[in-house]
Amino acid sequence: MTTLAANKQRQFELGDLNHIPVIASDIIYEGAAVGVVPASGHAQPLTATDRFVGFAVSKADNSAGAAAAINVEVVYRGEVQLSVTGAVITDLGQPIYATDDDTFQFSPVGGVFIGFVKRFVSSGVVIVEFDAYAFRDPWAHKTKREELTGTKTFDAEDSGKLFTVTADGDADALTLPAIATGLSGITILAIGAFGTTAVTIDPNASDMIMGPDITGADNKDLILTKATQRRGDFVTLIAGDADGYMVTEMRGTWAREA
Repeated sequence: MTTLAANKQRQFELGDLNHIPVIASDIIYEGAAVGVVPASGHAQPLTATDRFVGFAVSKADNSAGAAAAINVEVVYRGEVQLSVTGAVITDLGQPIYATDDDTFQFSPVGGVFIGFVKRFVSSGVVIVEFDAYAFRDPWAHKTKREELTGTKTFDAEDSGKLFTVTADGDADALTLPAIATGLSGITILAIGAFGTTAVTIDPNASDMIMGPDITGADNKDLILTKATQRRGDFVTLIAGDADGYMVTEMRGTWAREA
């Protein structure tokens, strides 16, 4: 190992800016959410398969250039005002996802994680705090994600998936198969605004859903209380034993059917 024996000048970067080579034949406009193409490392207007790296400071026009002919300057850390579909005053701290360079949502399905709500501005408008290299998607461990818009009967191929729910499921909309099918590790996430989403999970007639402060009983639903439901309430279920399913994680007020 050799240590320095004299002063050595290094190049340091100041502030919260970065400069990333742009893909060929494309334009990144000022204010765009910028993504990096996984296969090449080049920047482009963000798509749902990219890694988010910040917001463009100014227009980067590489429409007539080869890949990496120019760089785009991005702010990779800071706070930004964004229009987010459905944003309300109770959304402080909620994660935000982008489906392209100017479309933002609360659902992790089909989106790239951007940051967290810092402040409500007005209906559908919030301040989002972002740090492209330090902040992590709270659902990054769930790579298979699906949106539920109606009734659903799960099967073994749903194991390990994240399911989002926005509809008011007062009826038995989500049905678990018999424990013997092998379904395990599913997460059901309510992403509707405060007090708008009731989630009802219906086990097989011969199975229980067991968990913290839940008295096990066959054929009794697990219900997310609508009156206190918050965006981000969830439950994760695994195949427990012959008696039925086991809750491993939950957020929000869940109760067994009476």
